[in-house]
Amino acid sequence: MFASRGSAQSAEAALHPATEADKAAATITGSLQIDPRQVLAAVPADYSGLSYESAQLANPAFFSAQNQQLIALFQALSPCGVLRLGGGTSEYTTFSEQAPSGPPPFEVFGPDTSKTVKQGTVTSALALRNLRSFLDATGWRCIYGLNLGQGTKENAAAEAEAACRILGPRLLALQIGNEPDSFSRFRPHGWGPDAYIRQWLEFHAAIVARAPQAKFAGPDISNKLAYLTAFAEMASKHSDIVLLTVHYYAMGPAGNPLATMQNLLSPNPRLTTMPWAKASVLQQAMRSDRLPCRISEVNSCWNGGLAGVSNAFGSALWCADMMLHFATLGMAGVNLHGGGSGWYSPIVGSPSAGFQRRPEYLGMQFAQRFAGATILHRTLQCSSDGVTAYAARVPGAASQECLVALINKTNASAMIQLAGALKSAKAVETMALTGPSLDATSGVILQQQALPVESGVLHLQPHTALLWSAQTAAS
Repeated sequence: MFASRGSAQSAEAALHPATEADKAAATITGSLQIDPRQVLAAVPADYSGLSYESAQLANPAFFSAQNQQLIALFQALSPCGVLRLGGGTSEYTTFSEQAPSGPPPFEVFGPDTSKTVKQGTVTSALALRNLRSFLDATGWRCIYGLNLGQGTKENAAAEAEAACRILGPRLLALQIGNEPDSFSRFRPHGWGPDAYIRQWLEFHAAIVARAPQAKFAGPDISNKLAYLTAFAEMASKHSDIVLLTVHYYAMGPAGNPLATMQNLLSPNPRLTTMPWAKASVLQQAMRSDRLPCRISEVNSCWNGGLAGVSNAFGSALWCADMMLHFATLGMAGVNLHGGGSGWYSPIVGSPSAGFQRRPEYLGMQFAQRFAGATILHRTLQCSSDGVTAYAARVPGAASQECLVALINKTNASAMIQLAGALKSAKAVETMALTGPSLDATSGVILQQQALPVESGVLHLQPHTALLWSAQTAAS
């Protein structure tokens, strides 16, 4: 459905032809310069990740070395990404050393929505052994969710011990509970950050008694930052807590009339469960406790995504911009949630029918180029806040080479004057992420092209993300 092409093409062939609406829109103007000496953040090599529902493990054959097509898709995203298993269904699963008799209840599952039937899924030791073979084949590691909402500490401890033993070095961390700040359905009375921490510690004690080598992440909240503050304070007393985790959805729920492509691509989506403005709170938590923070579940529109928005080209532009924005803030990584045939799933399909990439997948590939890099300070002065820019130094590159991304989420062309170190920069490699229209669900491509620069001015077409390696004049 989508292509990632390696052959260089002319700027004219790679960029969108202007529509009448584009021609009518005022041209955006601006200037961009970078400071190669000022580093903002380091992007971990395993920055990119995917998130699936825990219920998917009820089919032990899904995450296994036999699922070659899915393995190839994971590898094409990142050679060392992070798979997070959790979601709403993690509060309904149970663990058994013995594999259930009979066929699995489903081939694929997810994503979880308000209409999902969640009961009766069992994770077995067989599923964990297959998961280990899948992780070994992809080169990825795993954040593994345990049932706090309705499970027992005894069952969680047995599952944690098996996960540590079987997954070994492929297990990045265990998470106890999914979105505990939304546990009112499980704890109707007296639930809050203090009660959560008390119960988390009970589960933690039971787990480390059986698996003393276990490492932990949390709190995996949806939006209530008081839970993050309480967890971060508690984490300072436990050296086995290695990662803070939170969720982010730009809009939602699906079906809300304000969940539109226009709002998704706006600088500050009106419907959010973790406002960008509060990113400073996450940064403060990381600084105070010296813990990295990962966006362990993220996507465009919660409750399964929205047809025509979450599965369309515009979501790829949003995804690329979102991932690079969080990288600039110093986040440890992002995990795009999905699975099954969900509208917002980057990968959809099944082993029997085959898998397909949705547009977000290409947005992830675009941002993945920054994995392992160091984010540089950049100054973009622009007449529209619908254009964003990012710059980074890539390990192993020449001392004067940097990576630059420009994303135009508007329906107007942009003329960006390259200034400072970029003024006479030479392009080493240029890639463009384009699609026929914002609502296109096919024809989305990430391909090489010639850098559209003339007399030091970069010409960026509407609805285009441009990425290039630049040989700067001075470092």
